[in-house]
Amino acid sequence: MNKNYLGVCAVILVVKGIFAQSQQDSIPLHQLQEVVVSDSKFGLKRENSGKTVIKITREELERNQGRTLAEIINTKSGIEIAGSRGRDGNVLGVFTRGGRGRQALVIIDGVRVSDPSTFSQEYDLRLLSPALIESIEIIKGAASTLYGTNAATAVINISTKKSASHKIAANIQSSIGTNQTAEDQNYNLGAFNNMVSVNGTLKKLTYSVDFSNRYKSGVSAATTPENEEDIFSNYSANVRLGYEFSQDFDISVFGNQTKFNNEYDASFAEAPNVSNSEQKRVGLASNVAYGKGSIHLNVAFSEYGTDTNDTFGESTFTGENLVLDVYNKYIFGDRWHTIVGINYIKDKAVFSDQADFTIVDPYANLVYVSDFGLNLNLGGRLNNHSEYGNHFVYNLNPSYTFSNEKGYLKVLGSFATSYITPNLTQLFGDFGANPDLEPEENRTLEGGIEFYTNSGLRISAVYFDRNEKNTIGFDQDFMSINVSEEINANGLEIEASWKPTAKLFVDANYTFTEINGDNAIRIPKHKANLSIGYQLCDKTNLNFIYAYTGSRLDTDFSTFTNVTLDSFSLLGLSIGHELIPDKMDIFLGAENLLNEEYIEILGFTTLGRNLRFGMNLKL
Repeated sequence: MNKNYLGVCAVILVVKGIFAQSQQDSIPLHQLQEVVVSDSKFGLKRENSGKTVIKITREELERNQGRTLAEIINTKSGIEIAGSRGRDGNVLGVFTRGGRGRQALVIIDGVRVSDPSTFSQEYDLRLLSPALIESIEIIKGAASTLYGTNAATAVINISTKKSASHKIAANIQSSIGTNQTAEDQNYNLGAFNNMVSVNGTLKKLTYSVDFSNRYKSGVSAATTPENEEDIFSNYSANVRLGYEFSQDFDISVFGNQTKFNNEYDASFAEAPNVSNSEQKRVGLASNVAYGKGSIHLNVAFSEYGTDTNDTFGESTFTGENLVLDVYNKYIFGDRWHTIVGINYIKDKAVFSDQADFTIVDPYANLVYVSDFGLNLNLGGRLNNHSEYGNHFVYNLNPSYTFSNEKGYLKVLGSFATSYITPNLTQLFGDFGANPDLEPEENRTLEGGIEFYTNSGLRISAVYFDRNEKNTIGFDQDFMSINVSEEINANGLEIEASWKPTAKLFVDANYTFTEINGDNAIRIPKHKANLSIGYQLCDKTNLNFIYAYTGSRLDTDFSTFTNVTLDSFSLLGLSIGHELIPDKMDIFLGAENLLNEEYIEILGFTTLGRNLRFGMNLKL
């Protein structure tokens, strides 16, 4: 019997059983309205935001304990993370709204993160453990006005956990599980995740120290007959200290070191390829409040290093970057929220010679929140680059909210531009470099609605149209050039969430993406996700996940032709139980429950049915 049919039947049976019981013991809820920050840098109620911001809460992260950050983000609308369903260590690309990884920006605690030594300059999501995260906000569309280069299709804004309010607290998370393919269901333990955190507050001093590691073995990176084992291991340590000089002035410093070792294979070819990567980050954040305003400073210095030993020989890639963002927030008359700031970036990498560039961007943004439903978000940024000169971007984001005591209906629209600077490899690298490159340009038009009720129902639908020009590609001599052809991507994102009772929640989304001018490698035209959570009793909860990924193209590098990969559906199930009230939880999870055989990236391994067991201890 078709596995997709079985999956749909399983969904129907689970939903039917849950809703039958929830109707018996349902209690009407009055939901507090969610606050979002990322689209304006102000804490605004969702109804006053001109975007449909995706928010991943601490509760959702805990329900997904044992899963990677890429796996969790991949369940959200408009996003496809290639490699997230395969062996740890596979190359990840955050493809949003038909764009590439370099067009999605990752921010951690207010500071952009990117690796200037890599060709794509993407931040590797394997470097961050979900156990250390408090929440994630994702805004899609052009957002360079507030966030600068690379914020063309999405901004993934990550906030790490804050220190406990008492003197000392500890958190220990650990999980073990299988790591196997659909063809080899051996049920040997090959997946291990651990995290230890100690934090607290001593009068005006806050502190946190944490360590995490992840280890995966038992699976080959490439789908070849030899089926040898490729091991992935990750270690991370973080320290943060903060001091509150007064109610209006605080400062904090942090340090981070992350290492991962990755054995990998080239597509269709096994080889003893090994990559060792390390990231070191130090930074400072400070906030000064005055009257109706505040000044914010975020600065960080990062070093990246990667050593590879593979069939092409030994290679070393090193890079570093300095990021400084300082801005002033001020509210006029409780209606006008203003931001004026300046952003500084200096990227450096070593090729045959050392290369670097600097970016200095002044920017301003204005948010107007009326008392009759109109909301307006607009702003501009002047990009000043040491190599190509100046470039201006802007955004205009109006919305109108029809609200009453039961909820609201919001109509929104947006027109915004963004840019992606050519990276150091493209400008000054050893192969195909071109110092005359111009920045890539993106324009995004959006329109949509969002419906929300205080009983816990939220439904949104957004149409987007994205134009991309000056895309950086290659000529016949493999030199980097700005391609003359334009790329157009448009589509529809539908999201629904519902929490009708204290025991039940439902989250669902669907994404349609159409791309012209690009072959849309690894980007599905249709994608859908469903998550259902139910509190079976006071101490036990059940979570069910269904994910559908439609057909898409991938490149067969043995013939340099594109082939179509079949669609697939995956089911997941987890059960959590509170063993000791407010102290210790345990969970049991199953991924790819029906052991579906499928291809995510041509030539690379995907995982079959896998089980994991873990615990979360709070002291």
